[in-house]
Amino acid sequence: MELNVLLSSEAALPSMPKVVALLLSELGRPDPDLRKLSQLISTDVALTARLLTLANSSMFQLERKVSNIPEALAVLGVDHLRSVASAAALCGSFRAVPGIDLTHFWRYSVNVAKISRSLAGMVKQSPATAFTAGLIHGVGELVMHLGMPDTVVPLNQTTPPLDLRRAKIEQRSFGYCYAEVGAGLARKWQFPDLIVDALAHQIEPFDNDVYEPLAGVLHLATWRARAKEAQFDERALAVSFPDVVGLTLGLDIDMVLQQDPIDWSARSDLAAFA
Repeated sequence: MELNVLLSSEAALPSMPKVVALLLSELGRPDPDLRKLSQLISTDVALTARLLTLANSSMFQLERKVSNIPEALAVLGVDHLRSVASAAALCGSFRAVPGIDLTHFWRYSVNVAKISRSLAGMVKQSPATAFTAGLIHGVGELVMHLGMPDTVVPLNQTTPPLDLRRAKIEQRSFGYCYAEVGAGLARKWQFPDLIVDALAHQIEPFDNDVYEPLAGVLHLATWRARAKEAQFDERALAVSFPDVVGLTLGLDIDMVLQQDPIDWSARSDLAAFA
């Protein structure tokens, strides 16, 4: 499938049913806790995407685009958030995505978001924006599995979706990869250029005279999270570390590894909502 055709499709991204239920429950209280609402949304890729899309739409005519969840909540308010959550519930939350274990994918995405947030603070990028970019960095993979399962799912047999080689295999097979799909969607959803560019260049953040620090942050965060998924030992970590990206950002392998999430299983953020 050509990239423009895939991007023109309206694949509905699934949300986790318990997250949506807890969100609606909190929104039903007389005085919803904004911090709790933000924490719930921060565990769900689809809700985050919907929230930022609405906040950056022409409805609000903002002078500056919204790039993170707290800002989006401030723009939308409780009533609009309630509409977003209700729509997510009606759209059939947690519908299957061929070839993707969604609980596993969400957990991995939350880990990338956490590492991105930590690394961003070290290179003078916005931690909140980096968290958002990290959380949705792989949304293109979901859309590819939804929109063209017959050609994408067979790749999973030899190169699983979270394999470090996945982008290269997709590029060779289709002429594009999940990063370009994610960036195209972010542009379509009117996300800030910073996030669009970070998603677009996350695979090769500093190639061909490109310099996207947030893309470099995403690159390092995804390397760490995918290496963890692959259970790399110390030698495999050292061999696979993207040292050119790290050097450009002033980060060595030890500095990146020190940003590991406290709980790799993301239980405190995700398991309770599965």
